Amino acid sequence: MEYEFLSDVTGRVKVRMSMGHEALGHWFNEEVKDNLALLDVVEQAAQSVKGTERTWQRAGHEYTLWLDGEEVMVRANQLEFTADEIEEGMRYYDEESLCLCGTEDFLQVLRAYRRFIQNH
Repeated sequence: MEYEFLSDVTGRVKVRMSMGHEALGHWFNEEVKDNLALLDVVEQAAQSVKGTERTWQRAGHEYTLWLDGEEVMVRANQLEFTADEIEEGMRYYDEESLCLCGTEDFLQVLRAYRRFIQNH
């Protein structure tokens, strides 16, 4: 998983993720928005489910973060399509709306984001 942290003209930090992990970048950009306290909550939750079969989730305005001891899922809240809503022969493109990654990889990105924000 590749990522890049950028600063826009207003000084706001933006996260750009590699293909297949775009939803994770959107989660940082839409839900975190420099909120380091949220990162603390997520890190503590990751530690609390590590080695257990428990799960944890946090629903945001645009994206929901779900994690267990091994995997993290970021999913757009409006990703609620049924087969009846999609025309025959068509497939819904959800690459930017859903992301799965390992918990350790996710925590690495989270820590790098925190460092970038603190040094920005």
